[in-house]
Amino acid sequence: MATVTHDEALAHARRLLNGQPGAALEQARAILAAVPASAAAHRIAAEALRRLGRDGEAADAALAAVGAAVHDEAMIAAALALAENRLPDAEAALRARLKEDPTDVAAIRMLAEVAGRIGRYGDAEKLLTRALELAPGFGAARANLATVLYKQNRYAEAVETLDAVLTDDPDNPAHANLKAAALGRIGGYDEAIALYAELVERFPGHARLWMSYGHMLKTVGRQEDSIAAYRRGLDAEPGLGEIWWSLANLKTIRFDEADRQAMEAALAAAEPAGAERDDDRLHLHFALGKAYDDAGAPDAAFRHYAAGNAIRAGQLGYDAAETSAIVDAAIATCTAGFFADRAGQGDPSGDPVFILGMPRAGSTLIEQILASHSAIEGTMELPDIPALALGLGREAKGEGRHWVAALAEACPDKLADMGAAFLRRTAVQRKTGKPLYIDKLPNNWLYAPLIRLILPNAKIIDARRHPLDCCWSNFRQHFAKGQAFSYRLSDMGAYYRDYVRLMAHLDAVQPGRVHRVIHEALLSDPETEVRAMLAFLGQPFEEGCMAFHTNARAVRTASSEQVRRPINRDGVDQWRPYAEWLGPLEEALGPVLDAYPEVPAGLI
Repeated sequence: MATVTHDEALAHARRLLNGQPGAALEQARAILAAVPASAAAHRIAAEALRRLGRDGEAADAALAAVGAAVHDEAMIAAALALAENRLPDAEAALRARLKEDPTDVAAIRMLAEVAGRIGRYGDAEKLLTRALELAPGFGAARANLATVLYKQNRYAEAVETLDAVLTDDPDNPAHANLKAAALGRIGGYDEAIALYAELVERFPGHARLWMSYGHMLKTVGRQEDSIAAYRRGLDAEPGLGEIWWSLANLKTIRFDEADRQAMEAALAAAEPAGAERDDDRLHLHFALGKAYDDAGAPDAAFRHYAAGNAIRAGQLGYDAAETSAIVDAAIATCTAGFFADRAGQGDPSGDPVFILGMPRAGSTLIEQILASHSAIEGTMELPDIPALALGLGREAKGEGRHWVAALAEACPDKLADMGAAFLRRTAVQRKTGKPLYIDKLPNNWLYAPLIRLILPNAKIIDARRHPLDCCWSNFRQHFAKGQAFSYRLSDMGAYYRDYVRLMAHLDAVQPGRVHRVIHEALLSDPETEVRAMLAFLGQPFEEGCMAFHTNARAVRTASSEQVRRPINRDGVDQWRPYAEWLGPLEEALGPVLDAYPEVPAGLI
């Protein structure tokens, strides 16, 4: 070894791997005796042990290589590029390393982080799975995998993965926090609340933990406890705008003058404008809009709503023309003949009930009513139909937005597989033995033709509310994610109009397949409307549906507290104090506004 350089010794060991793994192991160990921090030698030892069938020792050696990587200059440079968000530099360095040594699990994990940061979660998952094949005990990679699964809406798998992570690292608060969030997505509310209670006890000064705890308490109807949790978060961080908005988003709380002053002070502290404080500012603007609305000051309220919406619109960059183009394509493609040619295809299950339409149109109320029936289970807004549609587009056309064209080319087996995939993916949401279950994601209206094809026996209920009340309610609402159309009045009007014309087309080519519930009719004559809905679902009327507000089920949406009250008309005509500012909305709505609740002739 005295006359052989470290690099030469490594090269010799790598050559020995091909046919002489025992000798390669001896060589790697000799290198490590001289240079204990040689990550490359640890990796050679791991590969030699794998080839010798000594998998447990191989996994240990692979982990030793990860630990030794902190002394590797190339890996330090890649880590620095990641820390500085120079993702192209990091990716180039890591790919070069993996070309040289495909078993470098530290590099594999870091490359997965690059993929995750740019939204390539499938690639990140494959890389992390490979890292764990090589080093099953690599806890950081397993924790990263849990996050990637969560980001892909695979919450049950994320929980299972986190259980393994927490077994090895039980005191890690970040892992417990992610597990609580994932449990909340699959209805494991009691366990999630218990986890959050432990976390806030351990970290009482952590404002965001108090906020997450408050969210979960709100979901299960513990409103006073949720308010107390939010207030504890504000004690820790008075300027955290998202907590102020969380209080506003309860809908039932009224802010007082002290609250308004505290929010105005927090907003002033968040200036000047800048991307790093935009989230605080937009949340504070939405909350202040609610506060001034409570105080009967529409001028100030609208000023704050407009400011919050402008920030969020700038972040999202929504393109209304793209939604219109998808609707145009769906109308042109999904004709009566198109559906007739595919009759009998798809999965035959009649279990799902889809409640769709515009957000803030009363879908949560409808779900709460129906979920009070002995045969119908409420779940939540499920992400699976959009995911299936966009996946179809990417698979067939290379881009998710082309799902309509891909749908036209889908074979019968594909349609059946997609329907079965929806049932399989949503099974985790079913907690009872009830025969029907609800998916109330409003935005599923855009995918209603897809639903009709992959689940032809599923029921679709269209929740529709007066355009001005509905759209104004959206403009006042900051959504946790999605709903990018809702942050400009003109975009919202166009979105509502696109929604109406696609549903009108579906009525024309698939008559009787969608049951429409007009929100104002439901408020005026609830029993008649409830009986009609249940008849559409093939279920007998039950008095329990009329006492929906006593149902203790968890509700995740912004209307969670409103549906725990009897039917009322508090939300009707809330747009009127703001009428002078709604011109762009009215112009975009066009004839849909004047014709409501009918569909204007010639709209499609």
